[in-house]
Amino acid sequence: MTDVDTGGLDRLAVAVLAQYRMATTEQMHLILSPNVRIEQTRRRLVKLRGEGLIDRVTLPQAGRTRVWYTTRYGAQVASEWPELRGRRPPRGAHDRTAVRLGVGHGLTVTETGLAFLQDARRRGDLCQALDWIPEVHHPLGGGEAVIPDALLYYRSHGTGAGGADSSGGGDGGSMLRAFVEVDRATMGPERLAAKLSAYARLHQYIPASPPGTRRPQAVPEESWRRRYPLFPRLLFVLDGTGPAGIHTRLTALQAAARQPALATLLRDVAVLATPVTDLLRHGPAAPVWQPIGGPDQRVGWMHTRHTLPGPTTGAAEPRAAAPTTAGHRPDWSQLRT
Repeated sequence: MTDVDTGGLDRLAVAVLAQYRMATTEQMHLILSPNVRIEQTRRRLVKLRGEGLIDRVTLPQAGRTRVWYTTRYGAQVASEWPELRGRRPPRGAHDRTAVRLGVGHGLTVTETGLAFLQDARRRGDLCQALDWIPEVHHPLGGGEAVIPDALLYYRSHGTGAGGADSSGGGDGGSMLRAFVEVDRATMGPERLAAKLSAYARLHQYIPASPPGTRRPQAVPEESWRRRYPLFPRLLFVLDGTGPAGIHTRLTALQAAARQPALATLLRDVAVLATPVTDLLRHGPAAPVWQPIGGPDQRVGWMHTRHTLPGPTTGAAEPRAAAPTTAGHRPDWSQLRT
């Protein structure tokens, strides 16, 4: 059969909300169908709400912005689709109060993913809506785990991308992967910097054999190799403070990078940080990223680890980020709903 309306955008809307956890009406419009009038997206969301698949909360401090999320029924329906199979939402993902209290971080994570999606469209690269996957669990043993705010899959058609997290294709492009941490200054700089140590452990973590079993003759390998051909690069997106706060957190990350335990991670993996305002104003591919463990300069996120400045023993403290504006981005950090 041909020319049958299978509700593709309806399905994608539910899938995006099930995966992203939450999004505003404008964010959903830009993700789903930016080339049509936003009223069409509003009608689609209202229809899906009437079918019991999604719901919304209204934020009075943000101009009565509507934030959408899946209902328990909508998440159950979406979990049966191949593109979301195995994805289990966290507790509270379908609770109105939990969504309302989590909008500051949740909407910033969605906005960050949208920035990569829009940049890929402008550049002719391939990054689909569901290539941004929040909260992927990576166990470290003993009940511990690394759970990045998002895992990004991105196919670049340019020849300058690639490196420690890429795998090439026959067309000369590169498949890029990145762990993304969105920090909104809700934790101290030292706790932020401690995340570097967690990723260094993941980089080297080899699971123990189950009790009562004999280890195969093959050489043991790190657990991440079961998921990725190469270890994804690590991107820190900093939000929630002005230039002074950004400078403090960049300094903490650079200080942590001097630890000997991080040498292998920094040698093999590109670790970069940027203020969210610069990311949204200039786009992820622009030279807005500060290499962690390297000298003070700005690069694009697609740079390979081998083309980045090498780790330095006495890296200069980062410059304070220049004040930037984020266009029409709402200031969700001020919400007290």
